[in-house]
Amino acid sequence: MLVRQYNNQNFKINKPCYIQYAFKQPFTCRSIKIKSKGYNYQANRLVVETSNDGIHFQQLTRLVPPRTGWEDSSSVTHSVPATTAKYFRFVYNNEGSEPGAEDIDAAKWKQSLSVKEITLSSEPSIYQYESKNGEVWRISKSGNEHQLPDSVCVPLHSIINITAHVDKNGRLKWNTPEGKWVILRIGHTSTGSTNATAGGGKGLECDKFDTAVAALQFRSWFGETIQQAGPGLAKKVLSIFHVDSWECGSQNWSHAFPAEFKRRRGYDLMDYLPAMAGIPVENNEVSERFLHDIRQTIAQLIVDNFYGTMAELAHSAGCTFSGESVAPTMMSDGMLHYKKVDLPMGEFWYNSPTHDKPNDMLDAISGAHIYNKQIVQAEAFTTLRMDWTESPATLKATGDRAYAMGINRFVYHVYTHNPFTDRKPGMTLNGVGQLFQRDQTWWKPGKAWIEYAQRCQALLQTGKPVVDIAVFAGEDVPVRAVLPDRLMKVLPGIFGKERIEAETKRLANKNSPIKEQPMGVYASANIANPKDWADALRGYKYDSFNKDAFLHTIVKDGKVVFENGNAYSVLVFPGSMKMNPNGGSMSLEVVRHLDTLLQQGATIILPPDAPAKTFNLNIDKDKQLHALIQSVYQQQNKKRFIAPWQQDDFVSTGIQRDVEIHDDKNASMTDFAWTHRRDNDVDIYFISNQKEEERSISISLRTKGKVPEIWSAVTGSINKNLTWKFTNGRTNISLDAAPNQSFFIVLAKPAGTITSNNKIAYQSKKLFDLNKNWKVQFDTGFGGPEQEIQFDSLTSWTKSLDSSIKYYSGTASYHQNFILPSLDTNQNSYYIRLAGVHDLAEVIINGKSCRITCTYPYQLDISNALYKGNNDIIIKVTNTWHNRLIYDNSLPKQQRITWTNAPFRLQGWPLTPSGITGNISIFIESKNSDLRANSK
Repeated sequence: MLVRQYNNQNFKINKPCYIQYAFKQPFTCRSIKIKSKGYNYQANRLVVETSNDGIHFQQLTRLVPPRTGWEDSSSVTHSVPATTAKYFRFVYNNEGSEPGAEDIDAAKWKQSLSVKEITLSSEPSIYQYESKNGEVWRISKSGNEHQLPDSVCVPLHSIINITAHVDKNGRLKWNTPEGKWVILRIGHTSTGSTNATAGGGKGLECDKFDTAVAALQFRSWFGETIQQAGPGLAKKVLSIFHVDSWECGSQNWSHAFPAEFKRRRGYDLMDYLPAMAGIPVENNEVSERFLHDIRQTIAQLIVDNFYGTMAELAHSAGCTFSGESVAPTMMSDGMLHYKKVDLPMGEFWYNSPTHDKPNDMLDAISGAHIYNKQIVQAEAFTTLRMDWTESPATLKATGDRAYAMGINRFVYHVYTHNPFTDRKPGMTLNGVGQLFQRDQTWWKPGKAWIEYAQRCQALLQTGKPVVDIAVFAGEDVPVRAVLPDRLMKVLPGIFGKERIEAETKRLANKNSPIKEQPMGVYASANIANPKDWADALRGYKYDSFNKDAFLHTIVKDGKVVFENGNAYSVLVFPGSMKMNPNGGSMSLEVVRHLDTLLQQGATIILPPDAPAKTFNLNIDKDKQLHALIQSVYQQQNKKRFIAPWQQDDFVSTGIQRDVEIHDDKNASMTDFAWTHRRDNDVDIYFISNQKEEERSISISLRTKGKVPEIWSAVTGSINKNLTWKFTNGRTNISLDAAPNQSFFIVLAKPAGTITSNNKIAYQSKKLFDLNKNWKVQFDTGFGGPEQEIQFDSLTSWTKSLDSSIKYYSGTASYHQNFILPSLDTNQNSYYIRLAGVHDLAEVIINGKSCRITCTYPYQLDISNALYKGNNDIIIKVTNTWHNRLIYDNSLPKQQRITWTNAPFRLQGWPLTPSGITGNISIFIESKNSDLRANSK
C-alpha cells in the first residue's frame, strides 16, 4: 500500500511496530519522502534502520519532525547520508513524543502512526525543502554537508535557463549542446485555497503578492459594500475594516515574484530556482541561504503588498484597519504585519487547549508594543464545543489572564445572527464559540460583565505598557513571538528550580497521557497551559521583537528605546530555539546594530554560542561576521552578559522585580496574573487572582512616593483605605483576594511625607440572614410553572421534583420582605452578600435596582435603596441553558421549548446547580471605612 503509486489510504496503527522495505539488490538511499493524509507527527519521527541480511539491523537515523502549524498537509522530504542496504526498516514507537504546541500542532493529538507514503530515493534532496520554499508554514533546521555533500549538488555554472527556447505552445525547441542534460520544467499554479466562508462570493484566494490584485479584491468586496450603501451611510456604519485570522494556507509564487525578489535581494533567482523543488544547487549552504531569501521575500511581500495595500485602501475609505494573526499558516514574520495594522488582534480560546492560541496573543501584543499601537485586541472566549454552562463567572479568569498578557480590547466570539424570534437558544456556529447573542439566558443581566470589561479596558488603554525585557525572536522565517517556556534554557534563574522541574516533567510527556477537554475531544494532557505561565518571569514582563523593529532602536538613559517610544531595560538574544533552530546564524546588520547598542550602554544577554554564519548568499560575509561577533563577545563591557542567566532576578543589572506577590507565609505566588501601565506620572497595575479560592496576600510594587488606591472594575468603586507602606524603594500592600478576584492598583497622588498607612477596613457586622420563606416566580415562556413557588430554604432548582423547576433555564424572581429596625446611611453602609449564586443575580429593593452581581464576591451596596422598617426585596437569578437542553433532548420534538443547530453533546452529563444555594446576608459597616470585598 505504501509503495503503490497514487495511494490515498493511510496505514494506521497505535501500537509499536515497524514497516520494512526489502530490495532484491542493495539500494542507495539519499532521501526519504513521508506523506500522510493530513500531516502526521509520528510518521516524521520514525527510527530508520538498515540491514544487508534482514536479520541484523543498525540505526541510520531518527527522522526529526519539522515544527508545523494546524493547516499543514504537505509531504516531508528527509535527507539522509547516502546509505546502501537491501533492507530498510521504519520503527514506530511514540515514547519521547512532544506534548504538542501551536508550532507542533500534530503532536497535540493521540500519537498514532498514520502514513500513506514512504518513498526512498537515490536522488539527493535539500533537507525538508518543503519547509523552506514557502509552500507551507513550517520550521526546519538547516541541512548539513553529511546529508548533502557538494559532490551530489548541481554546480551553479552548469545550470542554463532555456525558457527563451519554449514557444507559445509550450514546446521546447533547443539545440542541445553535447553532453548529458537533465531538463527541468518548472511552472506555477493556484494553491487551490478558497475563501471558504464567503457564501455566494466563494472562490479562489487572491494573489497576496500583487498590489493591483489585492486592490481589486478590496474594491470588489468591501469597496462594493461602500458603493451599495452610498458614501453618506457607509461613513456612519462602516468604521472598521477587518482581516481575520489567516486560514488559507501559504503562497510562494506570483507573476510579480521574480522582479520583487531581485529588487529586494539584489540578484536573479532563476538560476537557483531548482532549489525550490528540493534540488540542491552548488552546495548545501548556498541552497539553504537561497531558500532563506525566498522566505524573507515572501514575508515582506505579505506585509508590503497585501497588508500595506489593505491599510491604504481602508484609510482612504475612512476606516480603521484591524487584523488578526498570519501565523502559523502563512510563511511570515508573525509580528511584522502589525506595522501596517491599526488594531492588532490575537486570539484566545476557552476550555479548548487543542485550539488555544497563546502564540497568536504574543504576536499581537508584542507587535503592538514594538510598532506603537495603543489598542491590542483579541478574539475572545472562542470555544471548540460549548457545554452551555458558560457564564461571566466561569469566563472571567480566562479573560483576566488575557488582560494581564497585554490585551486591552475584546472582540467577543461570537454573535451569531439568529433569524428566528421563536427559537431559543437559536443559531450558533455549530456549537463553536460562546452564545453572545440576544437568546442567551443571561444576555440582559450580562451587562454587568460588559460594564466590568468597559472599566478594565478603559484603564488598560491608558498610558503605555511597562515591560522590562525584550527578547529577540530571530531572523529566520517564519518567525513568531517567543513563548515563555522557550526561554527556560536562557533564563533558568528567573524561572526558578520548581518551574524548571515542572516543565521538564511536562515535556518528558511520559506515556503520552490523553485528556478529554472539552467533551468528546481527546488530546495530549501535557499541552502547555497558559494558566501555568500567568507570571512566567516571576515579577518581570517581556515582549518579543523582530529584526525590522530592532534596527530602528536607540539607547536612552540606559534603556533600549524602540521607534515607537517603548523602552526596555534588558535585551535577550536566546540563540537557537525550537522556533528558531538556525539561531546560530545572524545577519551583519543585526550584529553591527547590536554592537552599537552595547557601545551606547544597553544591557544585553547574548546566547552562549556566538553566531557562526550569516544568511547572506555570499559566504565570504561569514568572515566579516566572525570578526565582528568575536569583538562583541570578547569586549570588556559590564552590561554584556552571556546566557544562561543563573541569577533569580535582574537586580545586578539595576532592575528590581516590577511586581512581587507573596502569601501569608511569605511564599512567592506565581498564579496571579498582572500587567503594568504608566500614564505620565500615574502607575496602573492590574492584578488577577487566577485561583478560585480566597487568599491573603502581600503585593510589592516597584514604585514609591505615591498613595495606592484599589479600583474595582466589578463595582466601579475606589478604596483608599488600605494597609500599605514604603520599604526599600517599593510600595507594599496587604489585602485579601476573593476567588478569581481582580482589581486595579492606581498610584497617582503624591504621598508627601507619608510613608505608610496602617488603617484597616473595619470588619463588617452581619445584621441577619434571609435564608427562608422565599416566593419564587419562574417565567412560563421558558417552561417555568405559572404559580409562584414557596422555597422554605435556599436549595438548587435541580432538587425539585417538578420538572418545570428542576430543568428550568432562564430568570426567576425571588421575593420577600424584611424589617430594618433602624437605618443610618450617613454613618453606615449596608451590603447584601449572596452565597451560591448560579449564575447571575440582580437585587432590587423597594423597586430600586442595586445592580447585578455575576462574580465573586457576590456582594452589592444596598444603602441607597433601604427604608427604615419594612423593605421589599426581589432577587432576579439567571442560570444557563445547560439543564433545559438536557431535559428537552429526552422529550419528543413537539414538546420541547428549546431549539439550536448546535449538536447535542450533553448525554449523561449531570445537571448544574441553579438559583441561590447559599446564605443571603445583610451586613452593616461604618461609612468611615470602605467594606473590603473580602471581609468576612
